[in-house]
Amino acid sequence: MIEPQCSSNAARARARQTLQCAPAVLLVRPARFGFNPQTAESNRFQRDAPSVDSSQALALVEFESLRSALQSAGVRQCVAFDTHEPIKPDALFPNNWVSFHRDGTIVLYPMHAPNRRLERRMEILAAVERELRFRRRRVLDLSPQERRGRFLEGTGSLVLDHVERVAYACRSARTDESLVREWARLMAYEPELFDASDGSGTALYHTNVMLAIGSRCAIICSDALALPDRARVLERLRASGRELIEIGLPALRGFAGNVLELRVSGEAAAAQSVLVMSARARATLSDAQWGQLSDAADRMLVVAVPTIETLGGGSVRCMLAEVPERDP
Repeated sequence: MIEPQCSSNAARARARQTLQCAPAVLLVRPARFGFNPQTAESNRFQRDAPSVDSSQALALVEFESLRSALQSAGVRQCVAFDTHEPIKPDALFPNNWVSFHRDGTIVLYPMHAPNRRLERRMEILAAVERELRFRRRRVLDLSPQERRGRFLEGTGSLVLDHVERVAYACRSARTDESLVREWARLMAYEPELFDASDGSGTALYHTNVMLAIGSRCAIICSDALALPDRARVLERLRASGRELIEIGLPALRGFAGNVLELRVSGEAAAAQSVLVMSARARATLSDAQWGQLSDAADRMLVVAVPTIETLGGGSVRCMLAEVPERDP
């Protein structure tokens, strides 16, 4: 009687991993990476640097390190190339302007900064379809909402529990509450909205700097949650059956919440989970937190991206747009 129960539990775990974690990603190789003054007002994680030329060169090294690490781990990828003109300093953060979904939906998002709207390029979608065999069923284009001053920046604004069909979002200048609710209705998710700040009272620009949801655990900076929302959001995360790993504000500022679990499948590695984070994020974690994360994933990938984090104000999760397998 024990063996069937174990097999059943393992099957459920694999099913959760398949639903939650994508086996492939889109990356965009930057052409003109640098500090973006149009995003700096709402993103307090950004810091300017003096040398534009060296910043681009360093960012390319860091980008290639991440791409190579993912390739070595067995994560499939489509690498698109940014164009030299027009200048798009944040082009290597594609998850803000596009998301891909298991039902074949591609969502295009309204971006807060005008120069980030230039990142939406249909040839990139075509490359994902061609190279990763993603079969498009429909395109949900929310980008016209920019003209109305309503913004929703992809899986920066939305942290998605694909198993429970919940969309977590913290309100900010880049995350319009009414658009979150509209997105949730169109995509058949339930919205979970809240307020969150960086400890100084400044609203967090994106939800994915404070929350990450994997197949077996969720990482959350509960100290960032507004007190009226805290108990409700934590309870909802616990109700999903995942282990809750709480990080503090220093770890949040080190991008320990900006991580992503992916999935590797195939003959060489059947249904293995891969948790990707930056070296800066790893350095902020205690031994106990690292142990919890290591137990919740089959493999840990730690990649140093300090230039991208400092100038861009985002870490490895922001560099990855997940591409799931289509539902049969």
